[in-house]
Amino acid sequence: MKFGLLYEHQLPRPWTNGAEHRLFHEALAQVELADRLGIDYVWEVEHHFLEEYAHSSAPEVFLAACAARTKSIRIGHGVVLAPPGYNHPARVAERIGTLDLIASGRVDWGTGESASRVELEGFGISPDDKKAMWREAVEQTANMMAMEPYPGFNGRYFSMPPRNIVPKPYQTPHPPIWVACSRRETIHAAARAGIGALTFAFVDPAEAGKWAKEYYEIIRSDECVPIGHTVNANVAMVTGFSCHEDAAEAKRRGAEGFQFFGYSLGHYYVYGSHQPGVTNVWERFEIAKPGLPEVGHGSGVGTPAELTAHLQRYQDAGVDQVIFIQQGGRNKHEHICDSLNLFAQKVMPVLKKDQAAREAKKQAELAPFIAAALKRKKTMPPIAREAIPVVSAFGRTVLNTGQATEGPTHHLNADITVMMNDPAEKKAQAAE
Repeated sequence: MKFGLLYEHQLPRPWTNGAEHRLFHEALAQVELADRLGIDYVWEVEHHFLEEYAHSSAPEVFLAACAARTKSIRIGHGVVLAPPGYNHPARVAERIGTLDLIASGRVDWGTGESASRVELEGFGISPDDKKAMWREAVEQTANMMAMEPYPGFNGRYFSMPPRNIVPKPYQTPHPPIWVACSRRETIHAAARAGIGALTFAFVDPAEAGKWAKEYYEIIRSDECVPIGHTVNANVAMVTGFSCHEDAAEAKRRGAEGFQFFGYSLGHYYVYGSHQPGVTNVWERFEIAKPGLPEVGHGSGVGTPAELTAHLQRYQDAGVDQVIFIQQGGRNKHEHICDSLNLFAQKVMPVLKKDQAAREAKKQAELAPFIAAALKRKKTMPPIAREAIPVVSAFGRTVLNTGQATEGPTHHLNADITVMMNDPAEKKAQAAE
């Protein structure tokens, strides 16, 4: 089993001077520690305008900092919002390619639609169209990373002419693709698209086992037609995380933070009415707290022995990765680091035993099904060389009044010579 950390960058009010700075730098320190301890993944969400719940609006920046500070941990977008109103597909391809180069091939590309009204309406995205937007954008972004040049696209939600998107990612043809899942139906959709399922449904191991079984049945079936140029057959589940030798202390350290996580999630996605810049989610949470359920019921909160038993159930159920939410509400940085150290010392060795052999067996068993799935994919035809349009620089048709039409022009004093005509082209014309 593999393990990951998920960051939303929660910051309950009141916001003191320097609080966001401290939040981000403590998270970076936790990721560095996780890398040293052998945690497999760090995942970072993309959210916009979700005050207190998620201050993670530029995950590519945070993840680049993570990549620069680490050696082994995989760098996961969990997720990039795919509708073009959030992110143009070409910009996603460029950012993923750049991040993968910085990380030396450690990037995983999680994708999603988003679901909160605050975000969707903030960017003018129709809830009715977001699923179709996701499919169109993800498929074309994968094509942009895999093709040279990209032939261009005239779609329902975005269009662009032929262009060669650079830089290309370190991993070829592109990093592993995942999609955020919150229901059984979206798990099935992930399998049909041949991509990993990042499951944020907080289900128990028994239910997770049913979902994983159905996921892999579809991966092995003719229903699996990859949206990308590879198949990433993996199921990840999310759970809260607080580990201590004393079960009561583990619960005490994590309880309030995870309660706030659930309450603020509900505020933005289920029952809340939010006035931007005015609503105090933490104050509302404190009023609601006495009526909220306790944490620690079958979650990743407890002693090393309890966590080992709990996570073993996920592993036996066929879950490939468990992703921990540890930074929730006002959970303390030092407590998070203590939990990670204890987990790495006493839990990970048990659950990671024979991991390489298990993974090799899984890949060998899936190999013929993945090969068959890739054959079913209808790939985008490359553009013929003669059909690639020539794009002439504006300077050939737009000249300032009195500007020289021959010889070098601006930047000459900086020893950067810009000619008004291409000497190579003139030489070629002379040779004809």
